[in-house]
Amino acid sequence: MKEKVLNNKKNGMAMLLLFALLHLAAIGLVIFAGVKLDDGRMGFLPLLLLGVLWLMVGWVPFCGLKVLKPQEALVLTLFGKYIGTLKEDGFYFVNPFCVAVNPAARTKLNQSGDVDAGANNALLNVALGKNADAAAAEMPSKKISLKAMTLSNSRQKINDCLGNPVEIGIAVIWKVTDTAKAVFNVDNYKEYLSLQCDSAVRNIVRIYPYDVAPGVDTTGDGVADEGSLRGSSELVAQRIRDEIQQKVHEAGIEILEARITYLAYAPEIAAVMLQRQQASAIIDARKMIVDGAVGMVEMALERLSENHTVELDEERKAAMVSNLLVVLCGNRDAQPVVNSGSLY
Repeated sequence: MKEKVLNNKKNGMAMLLLFALLHLAAIGLVIFAGVKLDDGRMGFLPLLLLGVLWLMVGWVPFCGLKVLKPQEALVLTLFGKYIGTLKEDGFYFVNPFCVAVNPAARTKLNQSGDVDAGANNALLNVALGKNADAAAAEMPSKKISLKAMTLSNSRQKINDCLGNPVEIGIAVIWKVTDTAKAVFNVDNYKEYLSLQCDSAVRNIVRIYPYDVAPGVDTTGDGVADEGSLRGSSELVAQRIRDEIQQKVHEAGIEILEARITYLAYAPEIAAVMLQRQQASAIIDARKMIVDGAVGMVEMALERLSENHTVELDEERKAAMVSNLLVVLCGNRDAQPVVNSGSLY
């Protein structure tokens, strides 16, 4: 389905004035013919019938008047045939029997445009004193928004490449670029987009571990790398965006950006993973402390030997190294012990 943009229909104001003048002329014709018929001139009967007929059906052309605001579109069909799309803002006149088509008009996603529209409609219904049933029975607008909108899908629980359950949420910025494809190629382009977002997130997240893991290939080149959900969030988001774009191209939708808005381990393993991270941090800290302590002991022994401050045999050196390591690596302040005797 190829989109056809109707740019030659911006004559709504002229047609409105024309129909208004025709109505005034019909009213004047009815009055004039009625006066003449009262005088017995039956030749004015066809004029009276013509004026009455126009007053009865003259409202039909007004159905062809369409008003579009900036970044709105209207897909029109005539007796089931697609005739074109109105995309620019303005006052249009089209065939009064044209029908606007938007199968996703009633669909409300967790996105900015739908949320604001729902809140405004609810406030309007309250102001007008309408109940929920009456509000639900109202016909939604058939106009298609061409603005950039943000879709925030609900958090999903997905297993990463190591089998650990991870909760992740994304925000997708998208817009409709081809109204004909959006309306006719898929049943409901909003639901289609939401489903493809869920599928793309699952496909990409299963490739990555939550944290960097050895022996994991996330690029598909057969070489292990350091890709991870937490450390490579920009790359993961870009791959999710590309995956969604491939799937929604036939629906006339362009994905502008995808961002990870929430990332965490699932609650059932979050506590265990926290302990694992704490243990890893403690081990790394201990390694740093030991490396520093050994360097300081080596420096102390070298300085004592260079300056000939004291001559130590191997046994005394071992005792000194042991004492220094205990002092430097201990978690508590050192409590010195005065040795008044001899080691021998």
